[in-house]
Amino acid sequence: MTAILDDAARARLIDRFGPQVGPWCDALPVLVARLAERWGLTVVGARPGNTGRTLMCRGPQGDSRVLKLCPDQEVSAGEATALQTWAGLSRVVQVLEVDFEAGAVLLEGLEPGTQLTGRGADVPWTEVADLLAQLHSVQLPSVPAAGPFPSLATRVGLMFDLAERRLRGSAAEPRLPLELLHHARVRAEDLATGGPTALLHGDLHPGNVLDAGPARGIVAIDPRPCLGDPAFDAVDWALLPMAAGGTLDDGVTKLPDLDADRVRAWCAALAPLVAMAPLRAGAPTPFTDALLEMAR
Repeated sequence: MTAILDDAARARLIDRFGPQVGPWCDALPVLVARLAERWGLTVVGARPGNTGRTLMCRGPQGDSRVLKLCPDQEVSAGEATALQTWAGLSRVVQVLEVDFEAGAVLLEGLEPGTQLTGRGADVPWTEVADLLAQLHSVQLPSVPAAGPFPSLATRVGLMFDLAERRLRGSAAEPRLPLELLHHARVRAEDLATGGPTALLHGDLHPGNVLDAGPARGIVAIDPRPCLGDPAFDAVDWALLPMAAGGTLDDGVTKLPDLDADRVRAWCAALAPLVAMAPLRAGAPTPFTDALLEMAR
């Protein structure tokens, strides 16, 4: 039987939200049972996540569905509203049901649903470019005026606030001093106030893009939407060739429809954030070294 919330998942949520998330974790099994009865779901598995709990389910007809739950209603509402704004786009997962008060979103299941992480040189660059183009194609007047979409500047501030909290006292701090993180933050905040404006995914790394099979191709999930510079969404993709021993330009040239100079600038500004996870785990690599050099 699938655990609604195991110890590892609970620890990730506490790392993200702090110990005050404990009561939400305690109440989660009751919430899932209520939603499962309401939407005709059978929970069959779970996937890890840092901002909530993702449960793999079967619907009334045995179809694959995904139930996402988040203790932060603002985060959940932003994700659901963005996905509804992108409704009908083939490169974005589609919403089936939403309960804003419960912080719950029910999504279509994607088969086989494997992440694009660890693909090495086998990246479907044409599909990635199409994904970025679809995401940024939404005309801003059609975005709900009251939609919960913060500015990119706000998103950047939250990212660096969380990064600084996680950096202090961690195994990463000797290699990534706070002064370098603060320098990167200034660069990112400056970039966030300029450039064109679009509805952004906000967290578009390969782990948040799934293979939906040969007919549909890659599909984005788990947005942290905001309004700002489209080049921001390209950072993790532009860095992929560099992570494999190539150069930043190798990645930038794969994304010809974006402002190359702004993509490079965003890569430099966010490089410490990309490097932080392996450094916190005590696993520096030539790639993390290159990222920190880029950030200086």
